[in-house]
Amino acid sequence: MSKAAEKKWARYPDFDIQYQEVAGQQLRVAIRPGSLQNKPPLLLLNGIGGSVEFLQPLADELTGVEIIAFDVPGSGGSPAPLVPYRFAGLSELTVKLLNKLNYGQVNVMGYSWGGALAQQFVHDFSRRCRKLVLAATTMGVVAVPGHVSELLKMAWQPKKYFRQAVRGALINNYSRHESLPEKPPSQGLRGFSYQLLTGYGWTSFLWLSKVRNDTLLLAGDNDMVVPAINMKLMARLMANADLKLLAGDHFFPIVQPKQTAELVLNFCDYH
Repeated sequence: MSKAAEKKWARYPDFDIQYQEVAGQQLRVAIRPGSLQNKPPLLLLNGIGGSVEFLQPLADELTGVEIIAFDVPGSGGSPAPLVPYRFAGLSELTVKLLNKLNYGQVNVMGYSWGGALAQQFVHDFSRRCRKLVLAATTMGVVAVPGHVSELLKMAWQPKKYFRQAVRGALINNYSRHESLPEKPPSQGLRGFSYQLLTGYGWTSFLWLSKVRNDTLLLAGDNDMVVPAINMKLMARLMANADLKLLAGDHFFPIVQPKQTAELVLNFCDYH
């Protein structure tokens, strides 16, 4: 698929969709230039199985902000590697991508599964992260689990679950949105399984209190996948964290993109 065709497909008219090879791994990358002067870009790290398209409603509300996003190996347009990876390896892959794209310090926002990657990134490369935003995420295996029914549906038919959950939320509560995030390309069961294995046995509990970067924690007050208590525990553990509760479920960043974006813009000093 050509770059022009993919731009049209992705419905990102102001994003440059490109492919970069980093450490032998091909990555599908989306970059949107910003209009704010002397402000670091925002690195968006997505949830499990999500492509760069998934956070489109949020990105649209982050006016003027330079945005970097990429499909992690095994999701979207980035092929799955030969063997599973861990968050430490994925954190290193992320910084190598930033280096290749000639980015220095960035603000980092991680959503859901991407929040775990964001925690690992700030732990490994704290100087590369100016400010950290964690949304609807946990400390890994040291976490309060979500509702069993929701977790089973997400694990059994993840694509159908995400699509139906987001569509239902938008239609029932936020009908002003004309469209859903675009349907991403798929890497199949192997890619999704690798992402699940990435978090097997992983936790940030042992070192999260050592993170000194200014951090904004965002939680949905009706999140049945990642209960808000997890973010409350993280707020107590982290030295420089501020917790904000939003009305909504696990998908509040795309169901309530304007409210979420306002918090991110203010916290990251994007003015």
